[in-house]
Amino acid sequence: QVQLVESGGGLVQAGGSLRLSCAASGRTFRSYAMGWFRQAPGKEREFVARISVSGDITYYLDSGKGRFTISRDNAKNTVYLQMNSLKPEDTAVYYCAADSGRLRDAVSARARYDYWGQGTQVTVSS
Repeated sequence: QVQLVESGGGLVQAGGSLRLSCAASGRTFRSYAMGWFRQAPGKEREFVARISVSGDITYYLDSGKGRFTISRDNAKNTVYLQMNSLKPEDTAVYYCAADSGRLRDAVSARARYDYWGQGTQVTVSS
């Protein structure tokens, strides 16, 4: 089992940057692909980004391409989401999630991921 704890959220002005971190417990972190999702008030939780086990393959929500970068440090059991050029529509609770590969849904689907963190709030003011 993996426990995930997000940090790094906060209030930032439009055009600013934040780096979210997700620290994972357990010795098996490096065997999980990792994802970031977000949920704005009144909306469904949506896929933001994903990184493979080795870190060499990444996927992004279209609206995040060129602005967001997902990375991981397996030695530190941590996955990151660097967010630049933030917009008010990026305001949401951001969650990290771990994919063991056991579930067979699409990599952007919530159902693909076995474990979830509690989320960190990101607020972008205009």
